[in-house]
Amino acid sequence: MPRPPAAREKLLAAYCEIVAGEGERAATLDAVAERAGVSKGGLLYHFKSKDALADAVIEGLHETAAADRELMAAAPEGPARYFVRGSLEATSDVDTYFNAVLRLATAQHPGATDALAAIHNEWLALIRDEVGDEAVAEAIMLIGDGLYYHAALPGAGDAASTASHFRSRVEHVLEQVEVLRAAAARQR
Repeated sequence: MPRPPAAREKLLAAYCEIVAGEGERAATLDAVAERAGVSKGGLLYHFKSKDALADAVIEGLHETAAADRELMAAAPEGPARYFVRGSLEATSDVDTYFNAVLRLATAQHPGATDALAAIHNEWLALIRDEVGDEAVAEAIMLIGDGLYYHAALPGAGDAASTASHFRSRVEHVLEQVEVLRAAAARQR
């Protein structure tokens, strides 16, 4: 797939930043163009409307999540541990798109909620295939979701943050993932 033009990438990044930080209403075409350092005409060359920008962000989420799922499926530690460990970071391309689409979903943008549900279900399927038990897979997902919540909070990089606390104890959390995986294996 050809690499998108730099202006297009800057516009998507600016849109994601505004939507995630200030909400969908703040992401006017003028605000996005200004944040990206691109003329409004340049923005309109790439995206004919705010809806086109939102749709491109949803597409970006699907693409980056698909690439991450490939890594998750191939992870030597297994999908469950990969998911939980990765939930402690909120700075990847997947996270950039995920947080913007989450805000789009709260603004009821068409397709945003469906995109989040589809990606959640794909992650869940990988974990379920590994552990062999729906309830255990869901518990592991909830552990990851809880960690992600803390990692996505403002100030998550500060030493006193809850995210820093959990990062320092990640191996203990992953031990609990192993307990869940072992329990599921015994039930099979």
